[in-house]
Amino acid sequence: MTIVEAIKQVMREAGRPLTAREAFTAIVAKSLYEFHAKDPLHVVSMQIRRHCAGIDFPSAAPTKHFQQHGDDRFSPLPEILKSKRTTKPRQRRVDATPPPESAGGSALSSVEDELWALHAKYLKLFEEHMLRELKLLSPAGFEAFSRDLLDAYGFKDTKVTTISRDGGIDGYGKLKVGLAHLNVAFQCKRWTNANIQRPEIDKFRGASQGAYEQGIFFTTASFSKGAIAVTTQPGAIPVVMIDGPQIVSLMVEKKFRVESNVMEIPAFAL
Repeated sequence: MTIVEAIKQVMREAGRPLTAREAFTAIVAKSLYEFHAKDPLHVVSMQIRRHCAGIDFPSAAPTKHFQQHGDDRFSPLPEILKSKRTTKPRQRRVDATPPPESAGGSALSSVEDELWALHAKYLKLFEEHMLRELKLLSPAGFEAFSRDLLDAYGFKDTKVTTISRDGGIDGYGKLKVGLAHLNVAFQCKRWTNANIQRPEIDKFRGASQGAYEQGIFFTTASFSKGAIAVTTQPGAIPVVMIDGPQIVSLMVEKKFRVESNVMEIPAFAL
């Protein structure tokens, strides 16, 4: 769930316009979004204003999700609006030179767009780099890595099985769901090419059936359509499939063996 989706959800559930602080408090109470910023309330306020119809500034978003009520309360629009930034016509000065503030606003918006484009490019290159590093691990090293990743996610008592006793699984652990614990088995395939086919999933599920309530299949490669089609089967335990890009995404989300540098981008929103 994105921050905008979380804001819209708490506003709809409240059934009335909310202030940014009220929306932020509800999001935290319902655990709808995990904030990493130093000032998360400011993040909520800025996202509302960036996506609010009738409020326009250089870094405002072209898609509008909210409408304003009074000075500080907002509610979701009935439907998403897409607006084009327009500049109100101004009377030209005698020398026909563009007002400096107009040029500055345009430049700010242009540079911000470039920053986001560079950010997307960086994330793509980072993913490719991390996948290359993961594929250099030994099979045993990838199993240990997967176990540690599950620990970072919140699993308990995770263990990697020995080769002679794995019975078709590479490890297991427990994940607390509500008041109970879910027994989960996991399988790891550190492949450099090709993709995981359905027989691999069937073999893993057969080894896990009965002793576990869920399976997780990690691979540095990808899954075939046939494998994805049997994620859930009647009367069989579900298998969660996590490919290379999803592994990197989890690492970033949980800050697992990944350090994040924060670059603050101030936005003019008076």
